[in-house]
Amino acid sequence: MNSTIERLQKKLQLSPQDPELHYELGRCYLALRQADAAEQAFKQALHWAQGHPQILMQLGNVASMKGNETVAAEYFRQSLKQDAQQADVHFNLANSLRKLGEHASAIQHYLASLRLSPQDAECHNNLGNAYREQGQLDLAVAAYAQAIKLDPQLMHAKVHWIHQKQHMADWQGLEVAIAEIREAVRSHAQARIPPFAFLAMPGTTDKEQLDCASLWAQQHYGHIQPLPTPASKASPERIKLAYISSDFRRHPLAYLVTDVIAAHDRHQFEVTLYTNAEDDQSPERQAFVAAADQWVDITHMTDTEVATHMRDAGIDVLIDLTGYTQRSRCGVTAYRPARKHINWLGYPGSMGFLHGRPLFDAIVIDETLKSATLAEQPVLLPCYQPNNARRPEADAGTRAQHGLPEQGFVFCCLNQSFKITPDIFASWMHILEQVPGSVLWLLQSNVWATRNLQQQAQVAGIEAKRLIFAPRMPIEQHIARQQHADLMLDTSPYNAHTTASDALWQGIPIITVAGETFPARVSASLLHRVGLPECICADWKALEQRAIDLARDSAALAELKTKLKNQAQVLFEPEIFCRQLEQSLVQLLS
Repeated sequence: MNSTIERLQKKLQLSPQDPELHYELGRCYLALRQADAAEQAFKQALHWAQGHPQILMQLGNVASMKGNETVAAEYFRQSLKQDAQQADVHFNLANSLRKLGEHASAIQHYLASLRLSPQDAECHNNLGNAYREQGQLDLAVAAYAQAIKLDPQLMHAKVHWIHQKQHMADWQGLEVAIAEIREAVRSHAQARIPPFAFLAMPGTTDKEQLDCASLWAQQHYGHIQPLPTPASKASPERIKLAYISSDFRRHPLAYLVTDVIAAHDRHQFEVTLYTNAEDDQSPERQAFVAAADQWVDITHMTDTEVATHMRDAGIDVLIDLTGYTQRSRCGVTAYRPARKHINWLGYPGSMGFLHGRPLFDAIVIDETLKSATLAEQPVLLPCYQPNNARRPEADAGTRAQHGLPEQGFVFCCLNQSFKITPDIFASWMHILEQVPGSVLWLLQSNVWATRNLQQQAQVAGIEAKRLIFAPRMPIEQHIARQQHADLMLDTSPYNAHTTASDALWQGIPIITVAGETFPARVSASLLHRVGLPECICADWKALEQRAIDLARDSAALAELKTKLKNQAQVLFEPEIFCRQLEQSLVQLLS
């Protein structure tokens, strides 16, 4: 590539007004991800060929690479004004619009692209993503299916198909598809398999989850040249600690970590929050702002710019609270801007290896989770999950107001529907069969999941009306209503996380099985912390029997709830948690 660039530069010395040479030079720089050089070359090309649609498209691609989707979208629109019959430009514009949150417009441009190029599997996949973000899961699954039909090796489309069918509780065909994805992780280094969705696939192993994370890291960040190693410091007056997240807003993260961030000892730590979240004007957002010494909005900054900002600010420790979840900014860590980089809380698992070394230096875990296969150095705390001192509060209403029976036993699982597997649901139906008059209270995730779970209940011989679906409501009301449950049943291989601590806050015991992977052991971690190991069952048959026994023995359930009430507070002590975390950070730096 460098020899091609040298050849083009020599030709340009002889023909400096040749737009084609400037254009080809820009393409070379774009392939090398040298955005500034590419932009300069394309602008020179446009100067000598004004209004050229392909040059305008490439300037849009450069702007997108630099993270400026607003500018990118404008270039793509200008290109389409010159020639509306460009499938690739409709596709690129749709991608930018999706990133800007303009999903309805994105869908229209994906459809326009497909009218011009109906065999484009990647466009069908991205159309599925836009439908998903609009909540149109049935159309999303159909789009992914078409992408897979056109290109059976398009593994990320297959992953999206699996994950959205899990959200819909439509389990047909998943076992075979998951086996194909697991094989791809083992044998196809180019397969793009989103790690978060992989965590929730039944049967995936700890080692496979680590391998999947490493593949993703290499594919997405392998091109990044880290910054020079930061100069060693004499012991600073204060440790410069940075948190980065796309969830500094009204989000479950706010009820876990805000108080911990606010509690940092300002004599020892200077705290900067790097936010990749749009301002939702919520009290939760304002609480994060108040908890920070410095607040940096990075929504319109590239990973390079964020990493440079951190290096210039002298950040000692960077804690990523998002990981491989929505709107990930892990590319920042690939630049190695801080002295130490920690993965915590947002993504329940290892972030994998990049060029043979861990992408993150450390991960916050506890004794229950340390059996997981990790790339990172473990930072052991008494419990992996922090919590604010209090949850938001509201009037809980009555059972009847939530559609629950006044007298019957209420089992609950208010986890998202993608966590419910056929085997777990079968266990729940066995429990309901053995406890007459009981109901199962589930989150109303979407209309397809509601319908499919009702149908599956009927197949198992359970009346559909014994499944009660809790509609989505403001978080304070959602947390308050949980006190009407008698017992929470967990899911696997992806446990309740924040939902588990919500239940424990309300005094509702949760029973679980400690699985083999990180996300399958989080509930066990919380139960160990509150001193309820008896709620961790050996297997799912044992869990079924434990649930049945507690439903039949009101005295035993009351005793368990009393024990929880007396011991749960240890989970909601952010000041103590913060001191333990700070001690670990000091040790890590030393």
